Amino acid sequence: MVDGELLNKIYFELKRQKLTIATAESCTGGLIGHTLTNIPGISNYFDRGIISYSNESKIELLDVPKNLIDKYGAVSEEVAVAMAEGVRRKYGVDVGLSTTGIAGPIGGTKEKPVGLVFIGISLKGNSYAKKFIFEGDRLRNKELSCNAALNMLLDVL
Repeated sequence: MVDGELLNKIYFELKRQKLTIATAESCTGGLIGHTLTNIPGISNYFDRGIISYSNESKIELLDVPKNLIDKYGAVSEEVAVAMAEGVRRKYGVDVGLSTTGIAGPIGGTKEKPVGLVFIGISLKGNSYAKKFIFEGDRLRNKELSCNAALNMLLDVL
């Protein structure tokens, strides 16, 4: 569960800076958007949340270049950055926030284990992603990813 104080700080910063935000979520399946929309008044700043679970949806909805997915895989720093930039540019918002990862309990490999998550952020032309490895079941990995993304967002704001 996300700390209410964290959500209040995010809301305050979005409001103070008059910034709009959109999310591009894969492994979190809309949990970040759900959490943000629990904030009263967020509709002035939260534009939309895209759940782009498949590779095709990342390409179609977020303009992620297919060659990035082919070269690095959907669960990668490069794709997380492209998702954040894509949702920001394509939908005309100030901030793009993305997640891509392997929630588990299956789907992991030695190189990309269950719990591996990349969180991307794009704000005013500056974009980057951070790598996390969470150790929990599927729901716990989603919750930890959501919390980490929201903390990253506040840090950037």
